[in-house]
Amino acid sequence: MRVLIVGGGTAGWMTAAALSQLLPPRLASIRLLESAEIGTVGVGEATVPHIRFFNAKLGLDEADFMARTRATFKLGIEFRNWRRVGDSYVHPFGAFGRDLAGVPFHHHWVRARQSGLAAPLETYSLPIRAARSAKFAHPSQDFSSPLSTYSYAYQFDAALYATYLRAYAESRRVVRIEGKIVDVKLNGASGFVESVTLASGERVPADLFVDCSGFRGLLIQEALGAGYEQWTHWLPCDRAYAVPCASDGPLTPYTRATAREAGWIWRIPLQHRVGNGHVYSSAFTSDGEALEALLGQLESPPHTDAKQLRFTTGKRRKQWSRNVVSIGLASGFLEPLESTSIHLIQLAIGYLVDLFPDRKFDPMHATEFNRIMALEYERIRDFIILHYHATLRDDTPFWDYCRTMQIPDSLAYRIELFRERGVVAQYREGMFLDASWLAVFFGQGIHPRHYDPSANRVEQAALAAHLAGIDDEYAGAIDGMPTHEAFLKQTGADYRATAAA
Repeated sequence: MRVLIVGGGTAGWMTAAALSQLLPPRLASIRLLESAEIGTVGVGEATVPHIRFFNAKLGLDEADFMARTRATFKLGIEFRNWRRVGDSYVHPFGAFGRDLAGVPFHHHWVRARQSGLAAPLETYSLPIRAARSAKFAHPSQDFSSPLSTYSYAYQFDAALYATYLRAYAESRRVVRIEGKIVDVKLNGASGFVESVTLASGERVPADLFVDCSGFRGLLIQEALGAGYEQWTHWLPCDRAYAVPCASDGPLTPYTRATAREAGWIWRIPLQHRVGNGHVYSSAFTSDGEALEALLGQLESPPHTDAKQLRFTTGKRRKQWSRNVVSIGLASGFLEPLESTSIHLIQLAIGYLVDLFPDRKFDPMHATEFNRIMALEYERIRDFIILHYHATLRDDTPFWDYCRTMQIPDSLAYRIELFRERGVVAQYREGMFLDASWLAVFFGQGIHPRHYDPSANRVEQAALAAHLAGIDDEYAGAIDGMPTHEAFLKQTGADYRATAAA
């Protein structure tokens, strides 16, 4: 099978690296076509814990990867001003508390809160407490340890990650082709893509094409017309400015998302700089106002001019059409509020490997790929909409719109189920686990009217002791952790040590 990946960047080189590692050489020859004339969107990336498993499949050494991509560890995302101005909560990569008497912890916490026995919810989250203290340590494999209650992700320079994976892929038989596509040839009978023609006149044929060409969707949309399902009525932000600057404080192990008048501002701390960006709705603010809001809150002078991105939230109606599979921005876009862009790339690559076709291209492969990816996009879509809709803010037209808009039935059901009995709906597809939904439900002010009555089997004194024990145990664990910056140096992940060597 001749595979041609169209486009580099994070999506293209992740795909090339994974296919070169996970597919046997006899099954596929892999080439990647990109043009130095065409820039990539990458502006610095925050990720979710799943990226660790992707890197592990490739056999990457964590310290080397982090040093070469200037990466930091990430324990979660802090949300400021989302429920109301002045509020702050963290979506952590880890559990809240410990279950008791076979009942999930959050039911006991709701009961204790109603009785005045409970501290704020984040007291019972080790990753939140570590994040706010700018501390980090690897999770423990000993499940009796409080250090086993969390996971972590990375914050890295996306351009450096693509370069890192390019070297990896090229060392494993991937051939890079430099060139700009000027024509796409389709088979007159099947409608499949047969080849692409470069500006040089060279014709590049393949059997399977992976479209990583970004928002343009050069093959999946321009050549095959797969269609696009817009979600701007639920996710109205459609533009962003991005700009880096130097850090003026401790190296924090978390990303920050601060709600603004017509969108939100991100802060992603890397080892060598801080990535900043303002995601906003052009229907509710001007480009000039959005840029001024971003530059006005930087902690130090910008390193470069701000880069503007324009996008339409949604997904391709078919992410696999005929012999073209779209991955990354070519397949759709969900704004970066929960750092899901790279995860969606990773998911698509995994499903492509699982459903890898032969030259007959059984249409069931594409049908199943499209079914699963559609569900994954919809689950993430609902989770992101929750942040906007579950707000008390009515101080600007943007937030008033988000607060009062009609939401998808799937999300409305989830909210009502939780509001009635504290139950988090379970689905096979969807990346976010119960703890993630709990963090945002409670953080945005959605509390259950009732808790699981089984929680009442625990005497109040025993419940109070359980909560106090968790608090004390977590406090001790935090005291024993090194600072985030010290841990990077201890483990060899600090890029300055690599540069000096």
